[in-house]
Amino acid sequence: MATSYPDRTNARGIWKLSDITRNIKTKGTFPRGSTTGLAAGGISPGYQAGMDTFTVETTGNATDFGDLTISVQGHGGLGSFIRGVYGGGYVPGGTTNVIDYVQFASSGNAADFGNLTSAGLGMQEAGTGNNTRGLWFGRGAPQQNVIDFITIASLGNATDFGDATVSVSGAASLSSPTRAVSAGGYVAPAESNVINFVEISSTGNAADFGDLSNGRKELAATGSSTRGVYGGGANQSPLAAENVIDSINIGSLGNAVDFGDTSVTRFRLAGSSSLIRGVLSGGQTPSMSNVMDFITIESAGNATDFGDITVARSYLGGCSNGHGGLQEFNPRAPELYSPTGRPLASGGGAGQIGLYASGNTPGDTTAIDFVVISTLGNGTNFGNLAISTGSPAGASSSTRGIFAMGDNPNIDTTTYVEFSHLGNDSDFGNLTVARRGATGVSNDTRALFAGGVSGTTGDDVTDFFVIATTGNASDFGNLTDGRYNAASASSTTRAIVAGGEDPDSNLINIMDYFTIGSTGNATDFGDLSAGRGNMAEGGASSSTRAIFSGGKEPSTVNTMEYVTISSTGDVTDFGNLTVARGDTGGNSNSTRAIFMGGQAPAKKNEIDYVTIASTGNAADFGDLTSARSAGAKASNGHGGLS
Repeated sequence: MATSYPDRTNARGIWKLSDITRNIKTKGTFPRGSTTGLAAGGISPGYQAGMDTFTVETTGNATDFGDLTISVQGHGGLGSFIRGVYGGGYVPGGTTNVIDYVQFASSGNAADFGNLTSAGLGMQEAGTGNNTRGLWFGRGAPQQNVIDFITIASLGNATDFGDATVSVSGAASLSSPTRAVSAGGYVAPAESNVINFVEISSTGNAADFGDLSNGRKELAATGSSTRGVYGGGANQSPLAAENVIDSINIGSLGNAVDFGDTSVTRFRLAGSSSLIRGVLSGGQTPSMSNVMDFITIESAGNATDFGDITVARSYLGGCSNGHGGLQEFNPRAPELYSPTGRPLASGGGAGQIGLYASGNTPGDTTAIDFVVISTLGNGTNFGNLAISTGSPAGASSSTRGIFAMGDNPNIDTTTYVEFSHLGNDSDFGNLTVARRGATGVSNDTRALFAGGVSGTTGDDVTDFFVIATTGNASDFGNLTDGRYNAASASSTTRAIVAGGEDPDSNLINIMDYFTIGSTGNATDFGDLSAGRGNMAEGGASSSTRAIFSGGKEPSTVNTMEYVTISSTGDVTDFGNLTVARGDTGGNSNSTRAIFMGGQAPAKKNEIDYVTIASTGNAADFGDLTSARSAGAKASNGHGGLS
């Protein structure tokens, strides 16, 4: 990491913007001062109330911070930038639902926050969250699937969030700023390898993420905003501690991979972290341990000695004010994390980010490219989809892009990304019918996915999602005829679907329209100048005009045609693309449309642009990172956004 620019602990040197951008956009390691880690409570063998503190960025022994309001073991910790919070656990005589909190900035005893929805033990490492919300996953005994949440800045009792995928105690949880992920634990009568997740800003039941390398309970969790690390743990029969460290990519889905080993084999240990370093404290071997060891989150490898906690103990809870669930820009401006490195405007008339996801190269790719629509230049990597897929479809609000995943073979999966930061996609929900070759269109509230192929026939199915929430699609209505590889564009109120083809290779000139705010079947809008296929995602729009580009008639064409969205009628000639091609990906802001990639039949990397309010031939914008066709489009400034 570059050190030639100042931070809060060293206000000297030259401020190198290239270093700041690289460290933030690719590594998330911009310095923001020291991180306070806490390791609290536990059993040694008596119940403990003490809280130890240490600075995560350094090494050395822990010191006394203060005491919890109760002596407790097996309780779960979480932290915001300001507060550390502990909930649940086991006290002499039974389980507790008590929630305590402390202020990281000042050593001292904890104060009462409120109560969990139910008492429980086996909650050590069950807590996680971001700067706004704290969550706890599961508890015992018996094992429960409860997920509770609190608003960290306030006081009060916890609220039900939803249910974990399994009833579990002794699981470990971590988070990015948007997603909370829980792994492992005890699911009677054996240990679990299940990893499940929720989106922190919502409520609802958890979804499956993948699996740990093996089932184990009472493990520790640490992580940055992109990588989660789970260390240690135990198997029950016979009781055996483990030194395994697994890691996951928080923004995607999939099984954990080997990271390394802890310096001492143990379980019932606590995790605390900054964005760079994770610290594992205490535990059992099976004797009580005072060991603290650490890992560098970005690079896999074995843990190294950090120092000692004040009292050897297990079943303690960890938290910090610098973990991966906290926005990396604190106290820096959020624009340092946007794809452009500048304040990220969004919405109709303001948004400038255009995405082109996946596509055929001729093999399917996971790549997501982005461009700034108001400038000229080549595509840049935004992140990756979780799976390679062909003929996906895209739609977007001013903040979020959604991708319906196409053929792998035909699948019903949809995923999403946030425009505000670079990164991989996350699971959104499922279409009503698994299919490929649909077209996506949206306003700021709803995303519609129309048509496609689910078997041997072209589908007329149209699904819709509410973009701000995750979940499965609902039926919207039907196109006037079944087809796939159509183009689409929208205003804030109306969606138009143009052209396409049926499985018998009949080329279609029909344009349909829907009223986005309602549900129901499509209505005839007018016709293209000719039947035209291979138009996948080839539409773009301002709030008043839609442009449809390229395709085959049956030879490949460079045609661009337009309509006025608020009216009905046939198309008018707009001009020509720089290269004849089909299956281009259309994006736009309020004034400019761009058409990305395509095929003729070779794959193309060209990006063209036009000024929407005029007519004329397209000009060269730049190139994609790779030549491909039939990718999914999404932008945060298209004509459907208010």
